[in-house]
Amino acid sequence: MRIFTCLILLLVFSSAGMSQDRSVQSSVPSSNTARYVRFYPNPATTFINIEFQHSLLKSSSFQVYNFLGKKVIEMPDIANRTRIDLTGYSRGIYIYQLRDKNGKIIESGKFQVEK
Repeated sequence: MRIFTCLILLLVFSSAGMSQDRSVQSSVPSSNTARYVRFYPNPATTFINIEFQHSLLKSSSFQVYNFLGKKVIEMPDIANRTRIDLTGYSRGIYIYQLRDKNGKIIESGKFQVEK
């Protein structure tokens, strides 16, 4: 079952691309949908900065998962700017999900940690 979950995550999030400035792009399909999350630097080594672009985020939550699907961080209350210390993170791809107060995914994407 865990392998199946990992494969699903791989397929779902493999389409989330990165822009020229290497900040994470949303996997939301509509081209006129606002982007809510920006990461830098990407790839990251010791820390990663997260900027949330919309005031609607006061009632949202933010989760980060490793590529095996294990939740590594959850932030129920989001500030406009946050810095995550990556000391305990392994090298690899991490997936994020921004969810509204009802649990619906508003945006998802990925970032990379290099050590």
